[in-house]
Amino acid sequence: MSLAGIERRIGAPSFARLLGDWRPPDGRGLAEALADRIRLLVLDGRLPLETRLPAERELAAALAVSRTTVAGAYEALRSAGVLRSRRGAGSWTRLPPAQANGTSPSPFSPLGGSPLYDLAHAALPAPRGPVRTAAAAAVHDLDALLAGHGYDLSGQPALRAAIADRYTARGLPTTPDQVLVTAGGVHGIHLALMVLAGPGDRVLVEHPTYPNAITAVTARGTRPVPVPMAPDGVGGSRWDLDLLTSAVRDAAPRLAYVIPDFQNPTGALLDGADRARLVDLARRTGTTLLVDETLADLALENPPELPVAAHGGAESPLVLSIGSASKTFWGGLRIGWIRTSAAMVRRLAAARAGVDLGGPVLEQLVVARLLAHHEEITTAVRSDLLAARDHLLDRIARTFPGWRPSRPGGGLSLWVDLGRAESSRLAGAARRRDVLLAAGPRFGLDGAFERYLRLPFTLPQERMDEALDRLAGAWADLDRPGGGVDGDPVAVA
Repeated sequence: MSLAGIERRIGAPSFARLLGDWRPPDGRGLAEALADRIRLLVLDGRLPLETRLPAERELAAALAVSRTTVAGAYEALRSAGVLRSRRGAGSWTRLPPAQANGTSPSPFSPLGGSPLYDLAHAALPAPRGPVRTAAAAAVHDLDALLAGHGYDLSGQPALRAAIADRYTARGLPTTPDQVLVTAGGVHGIHLALMVLAGPGDRVLVEHPTYPNAITAVTARGTRPVPVPMAPDGVGGSRWDLDLLTSAVRDAAPRLAYVIPDFQNPTGALLDGADRARLVDLARRTGTTLLVDETLADLALENPPELPVAAHGGAESPLVLSIGSASKTFWGGLRIGWIRTSAAMVRRLAAARAGVDLGGPVLEQLVVARLLAHHEEITTAVRSDLLAARDHLLDRIARTFPGWRPSRPGGGLSLWVDLGRAESSRLAGAARRRDVLLAAGPRFGLDGAFERYLRLPFTLPQERMDEALDRLAGAWADLDRPGGGVDGDPVAVA
């Protein structure tokens, strides 16, 4: 049985699509290569734990390989602790057991404590001075609240007011009662899905998109409806609003999850005219827009666009804007928010009571203090990011001349076309050289985007250069027998 008490299964045809192009170029070592790819899918989160895999004979037929190949792969996975089997019943995925030193596998921490070059997480270190100053001031702010119980489903009034002021400054007049504070942006996505969609409902998503949003959609039992991002003709991506409109009309989704500001992972920016079209589409079809704005403050070249809700959705419950302190200030501040109509905020807060009783008070006070110095902090962050982006683009041009990276006008990462479907194998080879990568299929459905890799420009320049030198070695490993063996679990931020 699965962790939820209901058995998860994956059919042989679906599993074959998820595996993608797993065969080695020389056609040798098929069992080892198949085991490596299945292990990567499990550790990378693309194949859920406690999923029952197809029988050996069924998978062999779907992959056009011998049953001996599949049996060898399954046996290797059982030996590695990635698969458990019961004779006559089947085989289920699992995480390998803890290491001899007693540590447990963690998707955000390397096993054994070895130093890693982290290119999997698009997140910045904290600006230490501002965060320390804000934390010290927040401790004093806390004194006035200690006589109460500390529970607040909607969030601390000081933070709600600061967030409302920030939206107003961005061109979207907002009052504190239109803001619900959450435990990060992902929590906001889960909460919106819990309230607005049920099992079997359709949720439109961009393709590729943020992996944790896909996880939230599938965990809710809703069905993702992918709408492809289109090439923009200059190496980047754009939205095809005509295609998106057709998808909404054909699929009738309950929600549409979109990332208009430096879309994760492509870096695309939705212009004002298309933002207005999107709100008009929501109004005409009754489709709720879940708008992820977590990267909106990180415009590197041009002035930021107006928030989507500013285009006629300021008071509408059909537009929910998701924000977060994680990308702008620090990932360790697990504070996010939803901005929508006051009535929808009350509805979300009432539903939240069954999940938690509000966020950590001290962290909310810290973020309220940081928002008071928002422009000062983000100006410095954007300057550093611009230099880091240009440095990474230059290094890719010199070190990987066959790769074609995007050139985003903001955000934290590049979306790189590798020129061949090797993303998962590269992630495995890189892990052997202590470099963590988020392979392209993490951002899609059914094994899509093996040609692509997301590369954040968030490491210090010297460390980025060291990581790219190791990555160059990993890329060369793919042309040698046994290259591309996967490593430890990697989550994506």
